[in-house]
Amino acid sequence: MNFLAHIYLSGENGLIKIGNFMADGIHGKHFDSFPIEIRKGIILHREIDTFTDSHPLFRQSTKRLHANYHHYSGIIVDIFYDHFLAKNWKNYSDEKLEDYTERFYQSLRDNFEVLTPKTQKMVPYLVTQNWLMSYQTVEGIEIILEKMDNRMKRNSNMRFAVAELRTFYSEFEEEFTLFFKEIQYYSNQKIQTL
Repeated sequence: MNFLAHIYLSGENGLIKIGNFMADGIHGKHFDSFPIEIRKGIILHREIDTFTDSHPLFRQSTKRLHANYHHYSGIIVDIFYDHFLAKNWKNYSDEKLEDYTERFYQSLRDNFEVLTPKTQKMVPYLVTQNWLMSYQTVEGIEIILEKMDNRMKRNSNMRFAVAELRTFYSEFEEEFTLFFKEIQYYSNQKIQTL
């Protein structure tokens, strides 16, 4: 799961969403200084990642990419799955995606002081380039993959993965749809126990 799915799977608590959103940059157990709801979001993020990485449907999606992208396959599928969430947003929320993303951006601005330095640097780009909305289109995914590939000094070849997305579009979408029902249930259960 990438940014949009992690935020969505956090439920309605704004601080849990923020913790889940920035959790990748927080290593080990070094998060005791954050407010309790942000800590819950960090833990939830890790639970979601563990569930996702071992799930047969997700692994089926990554296998389709493994020959060309090796260990980057999981990252690419995370982004593909965010695309299908954004594209089919009306199936998952009564709120328009534009309104949902703007509300999240505002939450980041309102809680800027509790964000990690890395997240603080990222927020202006996230908002001005409207990353979360860009997931809706294949062209948006192509741009995101290219930017990620550039950050990795073009060693991942992720910029080419949109070809597989186009070729196996219906297969990826079907796997996402089935998987997402399970991850929604799993996340809702985890939130109750945090």
